[in-house]
Amino acid sequence: MSTPVLTARQRWTGLAVLVLAVTVVALDATVLSLALPSISETLRPSGTQLLWIGDAYSFVLAGLLVSMGALSDRIGRKKLLLTGATAFGAASLLAAYAPSPGWLILARALLGVAGATIMPSTLSLVRTLFPDDRERATAIGIWGAAATAGAALGPVVGGLLLEHFWWGSVFLLNIPVLVLLLVSGVWLLPESRDPKPGRWDVPSVALSMAGVIGVVYAIKEGATHGPARWDVPVTFLLGAAALAVFVRRQLRLETPLLEVGLFRDRRFTAAVTASLISLVGLSGVIFVLSQYLQLVRGYEPLRAGLAELPAFAGSVAGGLLTARIARRFGARRALAVGMLAMGLATGALGWMAQDTTYLLLAAAFLVTGTAEGVVYTLGADLVLSAAPADKTGAASAVSETAYELGTALGIALVGSVVGSIYANGLSVPAGTSPGDAARAGESLGGAVETAQGLSPELAQPLLASAKESFVHGMNGAGLLAGALLTAAAALAWWLLRDRSARTPVEAAEAAEPAEPAGAARGN
Repeated sequence: MSTPVLTARQRWTGLAVLVLAVTVVALDATVLSLALPSISETLRPSGTQLLWIGDAYSFVLAGLLVSMGALSDRIGRKKLLLTGATAFGAASLLAAYAPSPGWLILARALLGVAGATIMPSTLSLVRTLFPDDRERATAIGIWGAAATAGAALGPVVGGLLLEHFWWGSVFLLNIPVLVLLLVSGVWLLPESRDPKPGRWDVPSVALSMAGVIGVVYAIKEGATHGPARWDVPVTFLLGAAALAVFVRRQLRLETPLLEVGLFRDRRFTAAVTASLISLVGLSGVIFVLSQYLQLVRGYEPLRAGLAELPAFAGSVAGGLLTARIARRFGARRALAVGMLAMGLATGALGWMAQDTTYLLLAAAFLVTGTAEGVVYTLGADLVLSAAPADKTGAASAVSETAYELGTALGIALVGSVVGSIYANGLSVPAGTSPGDAARAGESLGGAVETAQGLSPELAQPLLASAKESFVHGMNGAGLLAGALLTAAAALAWWLLRDRSARTPVEAAEAAEPAEPAGAARGN
């Protein structure tokens, strides 16, 4: 399908619509973080249910992104984007009025299904709107800033809403934004699709979703309950087997759901790896620190959201400056240094205490957000530059799968590590009933709620032990995330070690003849 030539005004206006779409999906991944204490008090979920409320969205989204990216190449990226936006609004209503933890988990999963139709369509449409390499690099910088800023802005928006409304309001926020997206998208976005799409392979869809969710579930439950529980190795092996069969099937299909050959390009592999591991660190840190600020330091939701504002400011700055940074220092150095900076900033949480000065926390937020903005935006540019033009939906879906899978793994892995250290370190005062002790041992939120119904003689030592144990868990999780990011920085440096890993903008600049010295002096 040929795409009409667009004017500059049409291109940048269309980008504004895509920014709106990616912001609302990214925002939904983190806006719930500050609402978790309120949800714990209202719906009374168990510790495991609380984790599922936090990451069901990202699990399902990650499992479906590859399938939906390939579908957008076939039926049209604009069509799938607008359909997904409609479904996202409906699922937001279900989540806002959830009467039980199970209902909320289901609604979050449905939001993941709808979000999976939006994210790959936005990035592939960026390539459609901006065929020029230089212009596209700037557009992806703006797109990336919207994605990372949406995730970082989530706690601020959530805190503002929770200051005045109930926790369901964080979902109702989506409705007016999605209405604006639908109205403007119909008129401003061009349609594009793969001219020779082939069939959409349903068995591949099932295998990819089963594989991703199976492996992630095993990692999550293994971190929480230990690998010895029978369902952990069984689920992991089944998930890994499904992914292996999926890869073999893609290599044999004439029109595969995922172009596995894309991973032969080092730019593509480095970008996907960077997106995955950087989001493990970022999402895990946000998930844990949102609870730390409210339940350990006693911040109100709005104040806690504002405390995380440096991450938002940094992510916007990092995304917008990515093209300039990559041109000046090269993609290899920018990606590796960005990940290393994230590793050092998250690793600093290993020394955080209950009364640590906020300046240290703000610095960690700022460095993490700025580095994530650079890493995520540069990764998206590398993915698009490595993929054929007619496969941008599928390639973008792989990048977004890494993003959402990293988010899910971050919440699952970091949250589970914190939960495990917390449960093992909690000291319940003698005289506490078995039911109250069990409730307090599930999560810090459970301990705070339990303490409200105890006498001061029991409540005070319980809260002191709970806060101390949670901070120790946060320390361990910060060191783990920092180590993962540092290792990923070294891997990215190695993968991008030769000139074949340049972005198109870098290659074009390298090919340009040097400017005469006289011209440079203005003679």
